[in-house]
Amino acid sequence: MRKDIEVLAKATGKLLLFDEPVGHYRYSLYVTSLDLPAQQVWLSYKDRADAENRIKELKYDFGLDSFCMDKFWATEAAFRTIMMAYNLMSLFRQIVLQSKSQATLSTLKFKCFALGGWITKHAGKTTLNISACGEKQKWLDGLFDIVRQINQPLQFSIA
Repeated sequence: MRKDIEVLAKATGKLLLFDEPVGHYRYSLYVTSLDLPAQQVWLSYKDRADAENRIKELKYDFGLDSFCMDKFWATEAAFRTIMMAYNLMSLFRQIVLQSKSQATLSTLKFKCFALGGWITKHAGKTTLNISACGEKQKWLDGLFDIVRQINQPLQFSIA
């Protein structure tokens, strides 16, 4: 795999030196027993690379590595609850934040959830007031605008 470091400055791989200049590239090599075209091998391994990040996030942000109940069914219920919380946060990242980078739960906690606020009721209307100003307020207003624009009910499989 050859990646142009002028286009992808953070490309992984090794720089190779040749007798003749061939440009600024980083190279990666995949050795596999899979009988697939090179592009499919690369896509397969590229998708696996992020799995380790998701496992770390489940362990450190959602406490997946630190629960064990006396009963098997209680452990399964705790596991399913953690997975549901992870999936809800994943939907939040994909639908509301719409960011290319995947912020972890600890990052989102400080950016979105650890905010001062209070609830007021006036003329039969309940309002959540958030203590934020300047750029933070504009950013939060943009998130709420995205949520308001979601008018289709989301459907999920429970299979």
